[in-house]
Amino acid sequence: MIALVKRLSAPLRSRKVQLALAVRVTVAAFSALVVALALHLMLPLWAVLTALIVTQMSVGRSLKATRDYLFGTVGGAIYGAAITVLIPHSGEAGLLALLVLAIAPLAFIAAINPSLNAATVTAVIVLLVPTMNHADPVASAIDRVLEVMVGAVCGLLASFFVLPSRAHSQLRASAARTLELIAAALAELLAGLTRGLDNDALHRIQDGIGAAVTGLNATGAEAERERAAHLSSGPDTGPLLRTVLRLRHDLVMIGRAAVMPLPAELQVRLDAPLARVSEAVATYLRAAAGALRSGVGAPAIWPVRTALQAYAAEVAALRSEGLTRGLPGEVAERFFALGFVLEQMRQNLRDLERVVSEWAETTGVAKVGAED
Repeated sequence: MIALVKRLSAPLRSRKVQLALAVRVTVAAFSALVVALALHLMLPLWAVLTALIVTQMSVGRSLKATRDYLFGTVGGAIYGAAITVLIPHSGEAGLLALLVLAIAPLAFIAAINPSLNAATVTAVIVLLVPTMNHADPVASAIDRVLEVMVGAVCGLLASFFVLPSRAHSQLRASAARTLELIAAALAELLAGLTRGLDNDALHRIQDGIGAAVTGLNATGAEAERERAAHLSSGPDTGPLLRTVLRLRHDLVMIGRAAVMPLPAELQVRLDAPLARVSEAVATYLRAAAGALRSGVGAPAIWPVRTALQAYAAEVAALRSEGLTRGLPGEVAERFFALGFVLEQMRQNLRDLERVVSEWAETTGVAKVGAED
């Protein structure tokens, strides 16, 4: 029985963030319904739905969802009530014409500013609900705003107090996953210098990292929203996001150089140095990812510096021996671009070392590696 419980609980332990969200959403919806019934709101359903909408994965995301939904609801309620009261209408034809007038302008505004999507839905509800129960349009608009406010408050309180999840913590995990993806991609791309890469393989490698960086930036925006609201005291997310983005750009440049393999005579001389560079950089990126997760200081960067110096020395030897003089123009361009990108990556990894140290939760951790 104990073994069975352990097997069943293992997937839940690996999904703690998702499980916490499920608990928060349930509490938010339950409390919204209780409050709506206690206040005798006309449609408690909208309080529950609002609570479901605004209760997000992190506090920062919940703040944005609540702000957008409230602004859209208030704007849509005012507009819907205004056109219903000010424009006389009767019969189905008049109602259909008013429906067009309610939807078209707000849908256009929502297309320009998606954060106001709720305005269109609210205006339609304010317009149509009175026709079903013969209520006053202004009262319908007020009820709609009250229902949404109840759901928003319950959702926010659940986000703040029920197993709260801060975007700063999520950013650590997201940045660590992205660095691990970059490490794996770098090994494949540098290996392509000796065997080449087709476009399908190149897109497969780059697209996954692009999606990870996009998600990382979204989480960073949520973390900054928390900092602005004084809900988090973590470090500024900007340096970490910019450093990861620059490393992503380095991969793009390396990918362009790895589309075609290097000439055979260069492969023989550079295969070992490139393998050492690949191993050192990938190891450092994975260690930096682990440091971000655990909150310890930055890992040692000197193996990266040593491997890049060895590669640069071999390139200098090739040039002094004249082996690069007869290269075709495109091959020479890709060869020297690779050297430039690796030097740029060295600088970006030093920035990563500094950023990881800033994000360290522990104090007194020695920073390993001498300055260049």
